[in-house]
Amino acid sequence: MRAHAVDAVRAAEQAAMADLRDGALMQRAASALASVVVGELRRRTGGVYGRRVVLLVGPGSNGGDASWAGARLAARGVRVDAVLTSGRVHGGGLEALRRAGGRVADAGTARGLLGRADLVVDGILGIGARPGLEGLAADLANDMPPGLPVVAVDLPSGVDPDTGETPVPHVRADTTVTFGTAKPCLLVPPANEAAGRVVVVDIGLDAGRLGPAAVERWEPADAAARWPVPGPDDDKYSRGVLGVVAGGQTYTGAAVLATGGAVAAGVGMVRYLGPPAPTDLVRSRWPEVVPGDGRVQAWVLGPGVDPDDDGQRRAVEAALGSAEPCVVDAGALAVLTGRRAAPTLLTPHAGELARLLSSRGEPVERADVEARPLHHARVAAGLTGATVLLKGATALVVPPEGPVRAQPDGPHWLATAGSGDVLSGIAGVLLAAGLDPLDAGSAAVVVHSLAGHLASRGGPTSASAVLAALPTAVASLLTRPVPALGH
Repeated sequence: MRAHAVDAVRAAEQAAMADLRDGALMQRAASALASVVVGELRRRTGGVYGRRVVLLVGPGSNGGDASWAGARLAARGVRVDAVLTSGRVHGGGLEALRRAGGRVADAGTARGLLGRADLVVDGILGIGARPGLEGLAADLANDMPPGLPVVAVDLPSGVDPDTGETPVPHVRADTTVTFGTAKPCLLVPPANEAAGRVVVVDIGLDAGRLGPAAVERWEPADAAARWPVPGPDDDKYSRGVLGVVAGGQTYTGAAVLATGGAVAAGVGMVRYLGPPAPTDLVRSRWPEVVPGDGRVQAWVLGPGVDPDDDGQRRAVEAALGSAEPCVVDAGALAVLTGRRAAPTLLTPHAGELARLLSSRGEPVERADVEARPLHHARVAAGLTGATVLLKGATALVVPPEGPVRAQPDGPHWLATAGSGDVLSGIAGVLLAAGLDPLDAGSAAVVVHSLAGHLASRGGPTSASAVLAALPTAVASLLTRPVPALGH
């Protein structure tokens, strides 16, 4: 799935409107919207005739789409009530709604209508509006009854279409029907959580006019196409040798999980550098791992590393000063200074990214990163020259320039100790095999998430269980079609 920025969408829409008869784009959008609403009513209530739908109609094209869709629904026997959130409305759509038997409700009756509705269509604001809701629209968003299904028109009203930021209040939808192409907010956190299921409808926009995507979401097939598969002439060295500096006297398990993630994901060889205690644990758990320094094609640095551990810090500094690609995680983020010339993938969570930015003269708190994750990941990528894999319920993979990737694939059970150490090992395998940081981070998230689903099966899991599921995850990715994950 690809999402395009607001300016690109507007340009493509204007070009399409110049080529089509007046109102054709809106009619296509309204027809698709009505079809999705019909499907939702059938799925949720078992029928269409006699059901109650409330339209929240704003001043722009989204309000027009909602009104024209409402006319189609009313013609099928749905009771449709439109609540106008602005003094300006799309006159043609509202007139069509009235002709079909729909009603325009007084704002004072809105709360009662919502309480009796089977479904709400959110057509308050579109991509041209300022983020956030005010007045009646804000009241309606706040007063939405719990459990009442909401279908949003193009995007949930009030969210920022380009950044995915979510001013309060905003609408939370169960399904979003978006036209021509997805909008960045439908893929990027935190707004993607407000979008629910995303349905992209082709209304005839020219892909050439849209240009390159601003945000992409990889499916398993994308990861499979880039996953390194050994051939008959490969050996352990040509497949990639990965150096790992992880763990210490305190966090010994991180060394086991990071090296294990690499072994289970199919690395050619792992070299591990660390103190005696974690080295002994790694050797006992993974006898194929070679302890000690040596030539490598890439590094994983930092899982479980205490920056105050002089020995591990020196090993991290030496690797960062090398010409090899590096995955920089956890404790190694505090050691990273300047900009590396070699390919570099940073894998912080929100708190670690806040500390990294603060150390670079951009003081922020964890809550700031969580509220504006794309913005802060872009700032970090610009400051460091590295690709940033910001971990979270939706992982963002943000290069210094170009489209970003947004991956919501993993079960929330993956939020468990050591899960990120396994992810670092997977990403290291891909860097050692020659993938660039953007593709390595994206493919690592897809496979880590697939392993999470296999390990969890809907219930609690652990980093060790995810690690154990990795070979099956990779095999399923490469040998048969895998259904799309996530939302």
